[in-house]
Amino acid sequence: MTSRPEPDERATVLLLHSGVADHRMWEAQVAALQDAYRVLAPDLRGFGEHPHEPGPFSHAADVLALLDDAGVERAALVGSSFGGRVALEAATAVPDRFSALVLLCTAYRGLPPTPDVEAFGAEEDRLLEAGDLPAAVELNVRTWLGPEASQGARDLVRQMQARAFELDRTAEALSPPPEPQGTDVDPKRLTMPALVVRGGHDLQWFQQIADHLARELPAAELVTLDWAGHLPSLERPEEVSRLLVDFLSEAL
Repeated sequence: MTSRPEPDERATVLLLHSGVADHRMWEAQVAALQDAYRVLAPDLRGFGEHPHEPGPFSHAADVLALLDDAGVERAALVGSSFGGRVALEAATAVPDRFSALVLLCTAYRGLPPTPDVEAFGAEEDRLLEAGDLPAAVELNVRTWLGPEASQGARDLVRQMQARAFELDRTAEALSPPPEPQGTDVDPKRLTMPALVVRGGHDLQWFQQIADHLARELPAAELVTLDWAGHLPSLERPEEVSRLLVDFLSEAL
C-alpha cells in the first residue's frame, strides 16, 4: 500500500509576475524561498504556458481558484507590476486569505497615468498596429529594465514579452474574445503587513503609485531601490531575494 505524502505545513508564498514576463522571472526568488516556504509561481492567463480562453474572466478570481486547487487557506502575496495589481485585487476580494503583501513597482488602477506611461502606451500601440512585433518587444525591454540589468535578464524579458504577444495574437481567433474583468481596490481594507518597493529609475506613474499605497495601506513599509528600474527582481535578483526573505521572516 502506498502511503499518502505528508501535508506541507510551511507557509505559502505566491509570486505573481509582471505583464512583460511570466513565471520565469522569479527563478532566483523561488530558489531563495523554497527551503523555508511552499512557493507557488504560476503563469497568469495569457502568459507563459497559460493561454487565453474565450469569454470574460478575472485574474484575481484565477488566483483564488489556484489557491483552492492547491489546498492553500492563506498565503503571502508577492506581485511585480501587473502581478502587483492582481495581488491587490485578490487581497481586496478576500483579505483574510492573505497574510502579507509585497508590491514590487506595482500597477494600480486608482491613479491616472503620467505622460511617460501614456507615451509608452501610444508607441507600443503604434508598433503593434503596424505589425512590428520585434520593435514592440525591444521597446518593452528598453522601457522596463533599469541600468543594472544584465544581458541575460534582457534576453529573458525579450523572450517572455514575445511569448505574451504571441498568445495575444492567438487569442484574436477566440469567440467570444477574452475579456478581463478588473476589481476595484480599497487599500485601507488591507491590514496585513505590506512591503511597497519602488525603483529609482522607474516611470513616474509607478513611483507615484508606490507613494500612494505606502500612505493608504495601514501596515505598509516603503522601500526605494535607487538603482532599480521597473523589474528589480531581474536586475539585482540576489538583493531582491534577500529583501523578500527578510520581510517574510518578520511578517509570517
